[in-house]
Amino acid sequence: EVQLVESGGGLVQAGGSLRLSCAASGFTFDDYAIGWFRQAPGQEREGVSCISSSDGTTYYADSVKGRFTISSDNAKNTVYLQMNSLKPEDTAVYYCAAAQVGMAHYYSDYFTAAQYDYWGQGTQVTVSS
Repeated sequence: EVQLVESGGGLVQAGGSLRLSCAASGFTFDDYAIGWFRQAPGQEREGVSCISSSDGTTYYADSVKGRFTISSDNAKNTVYLQMNSLKPEDTAVYYCAAAQVGMAHYYSDYFTAAQYDYWGQGTQVTVSS
């Protein structure tokens, strides 16, 4: 059974940091790219970052570039999202998702929810001003 389990969300003040974790099981981790998405109330799901588990290539949305860092521990089948300099507009439910390596034909595909096959349940991140 495929499982993606997020953890590490919480409440933090603006300017603070959080580290999210995504523990994966039930599929060959090295064959997949892991993406982080977020969804705020009333808004569409937004792609934040992605990492290819096969070669470690990373991708970031402009809104988080320079503040968020994605990394992968393939021995633990876990992907992390280090979030620094958090802003109130980062408040959302954060989801991790898995897509087969090679799914992207365009750069934007890494940030497109429809390209991903498996999803976690999400973890809430709230940034207070």
